[in-house]
Amino acid sequence: MPAKRRKFSPQYKAEAVQMVVQTGRTFAEVARDLGINPTTLGNWVNAWKDEHPETSPEESPVDRARISELEAEVARLRMENEFLKKAAAFFARMQE
Repeated sequence: MPAKRRKFSPQYKAEAVQMVVQTGRTFAEVARDLGINPTTLGNWVNAWKDEHPETSPEESPVDRARISELEAEVARLRMENEFLKKAAAFFARMQE
């Protein structure tokens, strides 16, 4: 006798998708926690992404910290570059 196909409410699907989208966890992790097939959850997430193309996944705190560090390093390197340009111009005038 074939297994009966499970039906999920739209609210259940939306909550499962949000668990993937907002937490950044993989389909497999969330599907295992919910007791559903990862492929099914993946289909739900892909459908949601097709309906909401303008939204992008939020950066994790680690990503935000890394971006802040890199922006600070870029600012420091730009200042050093400007200083070196001025120093090179100064020493070029001194050679004349």
